[in-house]
Amino acid sequence: MGVPEQLAERMSMAEQHEYLRARFSRRNLMRGGAVTIGAVAGGAFVPGAVAQAATPTQSHPQTEYVDGSLVAPFGRHLAFGNDASTEMTVSWQVPVAVKKPFIRVGAHPWDLSRKIEAEIRTLYTPAGVGASGDHTQYYVHAKLTHLRPGRTYYYGVGHQGFDPAEPHLLGTLGTFTTAPDRSKPFTFTAFGDQGVSYHGLANDSLILGQNPSFHLHAGDIAYADPAGQGKSADTGFDSRVWDQFLAQTESVAKSVPWMVSYGNHDMEAWYSPNGYGGEEARFTLPDNGPDKAHLPGVYSFVYGNTAVISLDPNDVSFEIPANLGISGGTQTTWFEAQLKKFRASKDIDFIVVFFHHCAYCTSTAHASEGGVRQEWVPLFEKYTVDLVINGHNHQYERTDVIKGNKVVKKLPIGETAYPETEGVVYVTAGAAGRSLYAFTAPDSYEGHLNEVDSVASFVNTKDGKVNETVAWSRVRYLNYSFLRVDVEPASKGRYARLKVSGIAETGDRIDHFTVARRAK
Repeated sequence: MGVPEQLAERMSMAEQHEYLRARFSRRNLMRGGAVTIGAVAGGAFVPGAVAQAATPTQSHPQTEYVDGSLVAPFGRHLAFGNDASTEMTVSWQVPVAVKKPFIRVGAHPWDLSRKIEAEIRTLYTPAGVGASGDHTQYYVHAKLTHLRPGRTYYYGVGHQGFDPAEPHLLGTLGTFTTAPDRSKPFTFTAFGDQGVSYHGLANDSLILGQNPSFHLHAGDIAYADPAGQGKSADTGFDSRVWDQFLAQTESVAKSVPWMVSYGNHDMEAWYSPNGYGGEEARFTLPDNGPDKAHLPGVYSFVYGNTAVISLDPNDVSFEIPANLGISGGTQTTWFEAQLKKFRASKDIDFIVVFFHHCAYCTSTAHASEGGVRQEWVPLFEKYTVDLVINGHNHQYERTDVIKGNKVVKKLPIGETAYPETEGVVYVTAGAAGRSLYAFTAPDSYEGHLNEVDSVASFVNTKDGKVNETVAWSRVRYLNYSFLRVDVEPASKGRYARLKVSGIAETGDRIDHFTVARRAK
């Protein structure tokens, strides 16, 4: 993306952002005639702005609109608001500038009388920034509030000239369902590291078949930046990959809230000092985190009897330090406050935490992140977190029950963990679509057991990689897969359960275990 490699090695995301902005400044771009003045002067991401067409000229561009009847929205994806039972955001794309975008919503497909204006976020990438130069993307968002809990709604997205309520466009409608009360059982799915590929599409198809209430994507979402080092020197960066990804994901995400967490491949230096300006144009996530300006992917939501927390491990990563320390410690402080609040709530039984870098994994590529172990593992244990879901390593791996970096209980396939009295189980579910990594030990999964007493691995620390031999690697599966979690509430005093399954791209189950906790 333009920064010399030797400089990128020493520069934070914020420093790389400033370097690129200076290099592709208005003056320099005018010399080369490479980009619109309006796009540069106006910024890369302007919430609520009218979309500007990008044209390679040195004069102020005129906004050009295509007849809206000829433009169909695509890439629909849902996300819960701060309250999953009453708030939903619907997001989508249009390939060119349109006028007056909106959403229609109602309880029936023939009753879409509620019409709400939507917000266009324009994302411009100039020539010279990766492979997608001189390219404008138009992302549209509509926030819905005051919905009813546990209710299914129909919706259609449109703009001037394209009204989804028209009879010939009813086939474009989608649905979503808000979170119910805590007594209802439900299913959710999770994975990380998907990108755009046949395998990514296959996993999406299988996930839709699970009928999940929501999906967790644990970072490295589209891979528009294929290097993933938080360096802007990567000439392979291509912002258009996001359009392909959202089109691929739409089959699921148009009806299943697609809740994302940000990984190292999601830091894109051109758009903002924290690297997340592009994501802020593409996604609208809950804004209840500690620092939306620096960490927009940090948030929480409650669904039924389960609290879900998304963290940003780029803030604590020793392996890839482009954003190391960006929150100044506020993320960890907020995280502990969330854990304390949720554990004290009489309505919440389970706490699930998901994020990108692994606390415990034996991959030969990234293995374990010492920053996560240092900052967050003590909190997982203190507040008896029920399940930790990671990506980053492109494989499936599941640990025994861990506390104090040691196995406190072996957890064979089909067995039950009790986090209140034992420890924490960690799952790496990073085989959603990208090329696979490797293990040092043989695969060992349901129907194909190769159990070993120890596995050679390493942990990334502030002083570099440190080798370790571990005993906690219980299940290893080196092929494409995802995670399914069935949540079973219970009456007070009885055991509520998380029934966790690893599902291969073939549809076969490769792992299953249960997490049980007495319901409040």
